[in-house]
Amino acid sequence: MSYIVLDTDVASNILRGRLVDPLRSRLTGQSLCITFATLGELTMWRVIRDWGPRRLAAYESWRHEVIVLPYDEAVAAKWGEIQGNAHLRGRPRPQNDTWIAACCLANDLPLATFNTKDFADYAEYDGLRLIGTDSQ
Repeated sequence: MSYIVLDTDVASNILRGRLVDPLRSRLTGQSLCITFATLGELTMWRVIRDWGPRRLAAYESWRHEVIVLPYDEAVAAKWGEIQGNAHLRGRPRPQNDTWIAACCLANDLPLATFNTKDFADYAEYDGLRLIGTDSQ
């Protein structure tokens, strides 16, 4: 069994029951992970959108089935390195995307995302492995 990190967009689609093939097939039987940044984004959406009891219960159940990759010194150093290099290339990236990429790179794990273009620089220059498609 392999570990795959879910970008926030993929996690959101799973939670809403909207994940379609071929990504659903690719994730079946894998150990699913999210980053601390994705946990923060999902929590923010939960608060802003005032989820009801049924949706909260489904979220909590799902949340306990995935592994949360934590922040640590290796992730912080990788974030600084890849964000700094992206800046020098003239392609600074959004902070949360960079945290997600840094978690993947520090743990040598692939990222499942619908937004491959958002992570293309990290794939090309830093070796981030991407799984996904730009369409939902």
